[in-house]
Amino acid sequence: MLLLIHHQNKVVAVKDGDKQLSVLQPQNIAKQLFTLAKDFPDALIVWCEVTQKDNLNLIEIPRLFHHHKIIHSFGNSTYLGDSIGFVEDSPFIKINPKVPYPTWQLSSMVGGITATVLNAIAGKIPSEVNFAYFLNSLGKLVMPQGIFCYNNPNLLIEIPKKQSKKGTSFDLFRFVKQHYKHRWTFLLFLNMIYYEKKFPIFPLIAALFYRNRKLPPELLDKIPLATNKYTEVALSLDVVIPTIGRKKYVYAVLKDLADQSLLPKKVILVEQNPDLECGSELDFLTSESWPFEVKHIFIRQTGACNARNLALNEVTAAAVFLADDDIRMGNDFLEQASKKMIALKVEAVTLSCLQEDEIEINKTPIQWKSFGSGCSIVYTTTLKDIRFDMGFENGFGEDADFGMELRNKGVDVIYLPHPQITHLKAPVGGFRTQPKLEWENETTQPKPSPTIMLFHLKHRTKEQRQGYKTTLFFKYYPKQSIKNPFRYFRIFKAQWKQSVFWAEKLAGRDRY
Repeated sequence: MLLLIHHQNKVVAVKDGDKQLSVLQPQNIAKQLFTLAKDFPDALIVWCEVTQKDNLNLIEIPRLFHHHKIIHSFGNSTYLGDSIGFVEDSPFIKINPKVPYPTWQLSSMVGGITATVLNAIAGKIPSEVNFAYFLNSLGKLVMPQGIFCYNNPNLLIEIPKKQSKKGTSFDLFRFVKQHYKHRWTFLLFLNMIYYEKKFPIFPLIAALFYRNRKLPPELLDKIPLATNKYTEVALSLDVVIPTIGRKKYVYAVLKDLADQSLLPKKVILVEQNPDLECGSELDFLTSESWPFEVKHIFIRQTGACNARNLALNEVTAAAVFLADDDIRMGNDFLEQASKKMIALKVEAVTLSCLQEDEIEINKTPIQWKSFGSGCSIVYTTTLKDIRFDMGFENGFGEDADFGMELRNKGVDVIYLPHPQITHLKAPVGGFRTQPKLEWENETTQPKPSPTIMLFHLKHRTKEQRQGYKTTLFFKYYPKQSIKNPFRYFRIFKAQWKQSVFWAEKLAGRDRY
């Protein structure tokens, strides 16, 4: 492990254990990193501010880098500030500093990267003199290509009280211009005028002279995902399936599970039927024999959140496969998914779940922005105190909310493009019982849906909510009949207020 100590954008020292190495680029930390990576291609390179050199968790740091495609850093505040939320609606903005949390927002306070990654991107990313800017640009560019980036407090023995270095408005506008679509630079300007009462015209103008940054596609795909962590022999799995009126599809799913090379220990089926005169239609559960235990729960209450929560209470295996009732899978699906999780040492994955005519565009595992409640595998130990929030019942957003609950507990969600599931999209799918929503008779209808607003209130920053409000305003305007912009603006604000009102009511209910 090499240690680069820096202060005020200058290299102070470079160490290889107790040995002092030559500092070849004292005025440019990024260049020094690339030089070290070239000279020591198998090394783990750690950087830290001079104030943190005695606070490094030297025992834990090597364990965190259990494969090459990982970057860990830690800062108790973000360099770009809260206003970056105006342009990015993702889980990577509102960071939980108490746990290892996925984010491209890397910190100059302390961090580490493998020489393998640095050598792969050498010459593709400019070596900025501003080290904090360089790191954020690096994270933003490599994260979509399968480099796992985290804000990790375990890098340090004690969390410092001193806040991390903050960038300027010029840095923020430049970053948005270089890493997002062109329109977001102007939307950032508009949002800062409206919500922050600022007029950053000079940062906007300066940003327009910068070009957008991109890495060549598949640049990092050749980096191996070998791990030095302990590898388990096998992964025992339970399967959770909620269903309503899909007898033939459920039967097909069970047949696929029965043919798996890695058999599930137990399949937990929660069958919902609100018709008091009807019983279960899944007669094949008892008329046929299955190579795994089948736990059948029949209830009158409809709703996927409640059904999945009932099923999760019955899980006893090491991991649980949260499945839809209209999917198909190859006979080695569970085995391959299990092996991928063990190799990557991740505790939650969402798997590729496409319709027959769709093509998977991702080539490598990546940190995922959402969570698939019908196509994910999660370690059971991570689910303590986590269930599907009943505030989302019969609405939208329960799966994304579940993913956020995992992340805020320190469990990253990784998307696996392989193995794949085929989603049949059964014609009787969706909200088959059409429940009556409490707000559907309101004169002013909430916009967005209260469950979507509930998600934003729980998991997004104030600036992210405000940025979402702005984009929703512009997206919805051409789709509605009111063309007077001032009248539309008044109505839109009333609809937003109504959505907040109902979301807060949903938030006040029993979560599970």
